[in-house]
Amino acid sequence: MSAGLLWTLALLALAFFWMLGAYNRVMALRSPIIAAWAQLETVLQARRQALASLLVAAEPRLAAERPALEAVIAAQAQLGAAADALRPRPADADAVGALARAEAGLTPVLARLASLIEQQADWREDAALAGSLQALKELVPRWQFARQVFNDASTAYNEAVTQLPTRLLSALFRFGRAGQL
Repeated sequence: MSAGLLWTLALLALAFFWMLGAYNRVMALRSPIIAAWAQLETVLQARRQALASLLVAAEPRLAAERPALEAVIAAQAQLGAAADALRPRPADADAVGALARAEAGLTPVLARLASLIEQQADWREDAALAGSLQALKELVPRWQFARQVFNDASTAYNEAVTQLPTRLLSALFRFGRAGQL
């Protein structure tokens, strides 16, 4: 074997092992996004259950406010659909964006429903309403924490994908940017 062939083989081996290391690094950074999504999904499920309990307890009393109830139900359905779309690929920026928009749509209608309930003194004393409303309020910091963990994991992944020399492999391995909530 000639010296030129040995140098070429050494450079090819070096490039291969560099690509392997870069791929493994990016994949290792994708794993925390998946773990953070699992935390977010747990909070979403708990909120879905608390909201369902609240709606069951509030529906008979809010007959005159049917549009507010329907807005909450529609926003929750949209959030559920966005979460279902995100489940298979938690790092997909478009799906994360859809979830963020759905969350932004749920927040004001949920605040309106809570304000309608809190305006009535006798409703606040109802254990079912008060318990469900309290459960929803207790989930807010859990959601914020889980969202921050998800965003931190996405930031670390995005930084790795956009840095040279890993950026050279982005097209080859389809490393896209991860979305943030």
